[in-house]
Amino acid sequence: MVDDLLVLDNVRFGYRDRLILDGVSMRFPPGRVVALIGGSGSGKTTLLRLIGGMLRPSAGSIVFEGRDVAALDRNGLYAMRRRMGMLYQFGALFTDLDVFDNVAFPLREHTALPEPLIRDLVLLKLNAVGLRGAARFRTSQLSGGMARRVALARAIALDPPLIMYDEPFAGLDPISLATVAALIRNLNDALDVASIVVSHDIKDAFKIADYVYLLASGRIAAHGTPDSMRDSSDPNVRQFLDGSIDGPVAFHHQAVPLAQDLGIGQ
Repeated sequence: MVDDLLVLDNVRFGYRDRLILDGVSMRFPPGRVVALIGGSGSGKTTLLRLIGGMLRPSAGSIVFEGRDVAALDRNGLYAMRRRMGMLYQFGALFTDLDVFDNVAFPLREHTALPEPLIRDLVLLKLNAVGLRGAARFRTSQLSGGMARRVALARAIALDPPLIMYDEPFAGLDPISLATVAALIRNLNDALDVASIVVSHDIKDAFKIADYVYLLASGRIAAHGTPDSMRDSSDPNVRQFLDGSIDGPVAFHHQAVPLAQDLGIGQ
């Protein structure tokens, strides 16, 4: 049995008196695409920040490659992050660098490889996402889908065993979306990495995912394979998959009665 690359055990996190995550446990083995879905504010992006060590849990543990992320010092965190690839929402490319130099950036920053080898590696990564011919394009010349693919090439530049995707399909047209989704799945299988996909796009996330976690109100409301989630009668799952206003996730945020807030009847 393959050991899990990343394990979250009973993770709890909040800002002051506002609890964001409460008792979250997840496992991420190599070779699998795991989708994190849930409404806005459910804690999905916060989870990515906790995994990357940008935030620390108030309780529970996050163990990556056998090491507790929260126990790492600054140098340990930097070394760990070199083992994680991140594709940010909308790509987050460096606008003053061309395509080639965006992908070369982590290689130049984190390795002492000679430039001829960096050149070859960058061209291989760009070839993997179908953009070797755009190596000297400026970022302003890229479409949204192309920019996302360049960001993906940059995310895999250091051959990390874990790749995290924060809303990789946001703002893409159907063709670009399908292209990026296929790349995530194909690169995951070719590189045998663990992939975490945070997405609101249920249809395309389910197409490429091996396993799904649904977050609601800071907890795991449901989890399972895409097929089991589609067939679920759980109210949390049905509300999110069906896009229903009525369900466990209320329209109104918890508050005192309106009359009391307005001072009526006092």
